[in-house]
Amino acid sequence: MRRLTIDITPLRESREFRLLWTGETLSQVGSQITLVALFVQIYALTGSSAAVGAVGLVQLLPMVVVSLGFGPQIDLRDRRRILLGAQMGLMFASTLLLFGARMHDPPLALLYSAAALNAAFTSISMPTRAAMTPNLVSRELLAPAAALNQVMWNGAGVIGPALGGIIVNRYGLSWAYGIDVVSYVFAIGFVLMLRPQRPVRDPNAETEGGLTAVLAGVRYLKGKRILQSTFTVDIVAMVFGMPRVLFPALAVERFHNTATVGYMFSAVAAGALIGALTSGWVGRVQRQGLAILLAVAVWGASIAAFGLVGDHLWVALGFLAIAGAADVVSAVFRNTIQQTTIPDELRGRLAAFNILIVAGGPRLGDVEGGVVASIFTPVLSVVSGGLLCLAGVAVIAATVPRFATWRVGDPP
Repeated sequence: MRRLTIDITPLRESREFRLLWTGETLSQVGSQITLVALFVQIYALTGSSAAVGAVGLVQLLPMVVVSLGFGPQIDLRDRRRILLGAQMGLMFASTLLLFGARMHDPPLALLYSAAALNAAFTSISMPTRAAMTPNLVSRELLAPAAALNQVMWNGAGVIGPALGGIIVNRYGLSWAYGIDVVSYVFAIGFVLMLRPQRPVRDPNAETEGGLTAVLAGVRYLKGKRILQSTFTVDIVAMVFGMPRVLFPALAVERFHNTATVGYMFSAVAAGALIGALTSGWVGRVQRQGLAILLAVAVWGASIAAFGLVGDHLWVALGFLAIAGAADVVSAVFRNTIQQTTIPDELRGRLAAFNILIVAGGPRLGDVEGGVVASIFTPVLSVVSGGLLCLAGVAVIAATVPRFATWRVGDPP
């Protein structure tokens, strides 16, 4: 059992990692509550899955601009200060949603604007955290640290949406958004307790700025097919196989209970949490690319099965949980490959690029899923997305055969 149990050594040995991890846990719970509330609110106002999917569309542009434009700053400045500013911006975005909820009938433009602000500051916060982590733990603890981050994100993903569905159903939107605002107060407190986190730079390297700095990260990826594949495989999984935008419609049409929106979000995260908590084996896997391909294939198959089970709620939640467990395995190995092969002076901008993929992919998936559901049906949108995900994995395996055979220690 000890071989399966998650390794918590990074939390024991690193005060800075412990503070970073705890603060993010609190803010993530609040953010997940808000995500459920926002989707439910827009669907209640419009009755349209496409309108819910438009959240992803309005978030995508600020993600692209901020991730690519601000990423180089993470490699030049004190990352603690950057994270503090991002957390304050995220709190402001949630305060706008709270203001809208108090209006009872807010304009969609206000909700979409708050969502866009959230995306912009998330595109600063997440890569900053990712760039800090390798300097907070030793190299051999990077995989356990990645697994602990998955526990944090997915633990929040279990608790937050389940609470969100209940809070919105019983107490209203204002309570949901208000709790999120308070969670950022605590998260900011933990950031303030961190020591300065200045990036480690090669003293002989030239200082780059603006477009040159952005392009330096792109140039680093050129020819590195293994690293490139860690990004493309996640794009495939999230764009085609992430059905979250359809949860409000499925809750109403299939399960006849708004609270099941939160349950569906939580089921994915619950599976991921179980996967992360039993991740003691990940440090022994050498063919990490193959593990990623297999995990994403399981994700796609489980999503397709979720779409086919009809109104059997517990069976549907079970398939979502399996998908979540597969996703966390993929995420741990993708993060490990990236963090062990990218130098620190490029880590911030490439972490920003990775976050653009990780967070932007589901937004594109929201648009794709919402449009397909509006033209056809939510069920067809879910099933077709899962099958397209499987097809994408097959294409990557065929076009980059070295990804499946790559071993730890090989060049990227």
